[in-house]
Amino acid sequence: MTPDELRKSYIDYMVAAGSVEIPSDGLVPENDSTTLFTGSGMQPMVPYLLGQKHPKGDDLSNVQRCVRTGDIDEVGDPTHLTFFEMIGRWQLNADPATYKRRQIELIFGWQTQVLGLDASRVYISVFAGDQALGIPQDDEAIAIWQDEFAKLGIDAKVEPEPAKYGMSRGGRIFLYDTSENWWSRAGVPENMPVGEVGGPDSEMFYDFDPSGPDTDHPAADDSRLVEIGNNVFMSVKKTDDGFVPLPAPNIDYGGGLERIFSAVQGNPDVYRTPFFASAITELEKLTGHGYEIDTSSFRIILDHARAVTFLIGDGVTPSNSDAGYVVRRLLRRAVRVGRGLDAPADLMARLARIYIDEAKSFQELYARADKIVEAITREEEQFQRTLVTGEKEIRAFVAKNDTLDGADAFRFYETYGFPKELTEEVLGEMGKTMQSPEKFDEAAKVHSDKSRSAAAGKFAGGLADHSETTTAYHTATHLLLAGLQRVLGDHVHQMGSNITAERLRYDVSHPQKVTREELDQVEAFINDAIARGATVSVTEMTKQEALDAGIEGSFWEKYPDVVTVYTIKAEDGEILSQELCGGPHVGDLSEVAEFGRVKITKEGSSSSGVRRIRAEFRAA
Repeated sequence: MTPDELRKSYIDYMVAAGSVEIPSDGLVPENDSTTLFTGSGMQPMVPYLLGQKHPKGDDLSNVQRCVRTGDIDEVGDPTHLTFFEMIGRWQLNADPATYKRRQIELIFGWQTQVLGLDASRVYISVFAGDQALGIPQDDEAIAIWQDEFAKLGIDAKVEPEPAKYGMSRGGRIFLYDTSENWWSRAGVPENMPVGEVGGPDSEMFYDFDPSGPDTDHPAADDSRLVEIGNNVFMSVKKTDDGFVPLPAPNIDYGGGLERIFSAVQGNPDVYRTPFFASAITELEKLTGHGYEIDTSSFRIILDHARAVTFLIGDGVTPSNSDAGYVVRRLLRRAVRVGRGLDAPADLMARLARIYIDEAKSFQELYARADKIVEAITREEEQFQRTLVTGEKEIRAFVAKNDTLDGADAFRFYETYGFPKELTEEVLGEMGKTMQSPEKFDEAAKVHSDKSRSAAAGKFAGGLADHSETTTAYHTATHLLLAGLQRVLGDHVHQMGSNITAERLRYDVSHPQKVTREELDQVEAFINDAIARGATVSVTEMTKQEALDAGIEGSFWEKYPDVVTVYTIKAEDGEILSQELCGGPHVGDLSEVAEFGRVKITKEGSSSSGVRRIRAEFRAA
């Protein structure tokens, strides 16, 4: 079985059961300032789980690409991944009498009947209830699981005290409190505000070592029992008087695709699945080292190269802020680890090529292959220079101050991208040690908090409002991009935008400074189009049709199967711009002319390989 076959197997099974496939959302959420990345299949579904109607219906399934950075330091063990795929199913406005049984039957049926997982190696956790809060034990889920196992000749005994007895009494269904088997956005029930919805969940685990000790149990946090899915039953709402049942509950199911593949193979090491096979072979060839010998280092490089490839493919470029900061950190950490394996300077670019070549089902990633590799190559080359410059600066700093602490180390990291670990190596060569190393993490946390808060307040498409002025500016950005492509080349694409009633700010991919002469040419193109009174029309087509037609667009993964295309056409029929967008736009460029001429006021670097352009309307 290949990864594509596993994805198809899941979707086909759910669609045959009446579910509707929905596309994966982008890795960078557009309308959620609380997080830098999409970390679960549920995340884009929150509005619908809270009551908003989904256009595709009430029974939905997908395979969502995800990034989680909270466990970066854990990468190196057999199960942790920064980038991963999560299969999901959501049943909205469900029938309280049948929704749990249907979900459990579906997912257990797929795992055992289609994938052929050995049911005797599957273990379950269920909510034990909380008498103090008046929330009962989830006896319904227990009974359903027992029915499903009984169909396969397995007596699913309940273990109410897993921490005490583990698996010694033959338990298959383990009961846990709210710290293990309760879901809400606020965490445990005590933290839920009035009006918040939540409910118990039931996790599924696969036993990779049936001969292991009887003290093991699902929450023991070891590598024997690995979670392969979680069924969340969003069934209650918190009120001033406690918790009341929802008249129409929801199902939120999620399972890690790579971990499920591990279970299919019977090997707990996700890096031994086909997702990484070719990359391991290439890494062994490039370094002369073996995966079984340098396992942790291999895993870090394999994981980070894969994550960086998909993130850059989704429009994130290495930088010193927000999502770009994480990409830079991942890439440079992998390069640093690669140095210890005598890896070539272009290691990450080579691995990216392999991941892209094996990801043909991700059409947008495959189409951007050259740009992804170019971005990674630039970052690798820049980091090699950084290592030389950073070491020189650190040695000079220590020679002058005779010491260096964690806060100083973070400043070198922030300024030069010089890793803490390499700073410690340089200090060791000088016979020194880092003072107060904990200050590095403290400074890093302050930086991270600032990066997260900087994302707050942004709206869809980068518009601060939908006033007539911002609408005119938004239409002008389409002409700006078209003009930049005509003057600089087709490699130019949107990397971000922010529009207010006073100005537009637009980020584009371009490796070098845009000269004033080039900006003047772009400006002339924009104002000529406005003067010609070109019209703006809107059409709908499938995303595949748009891709085939070469329609301009960024962040393709964020768009639904049917997309909206805005075309700006002159009276003589010349198409000046044709681009995917969510609006709003003027209907005729004469409406833009009312605000004056477009003047490009500033151009500069936003991050490596990204230029930031500011423009505003000036009186004609």
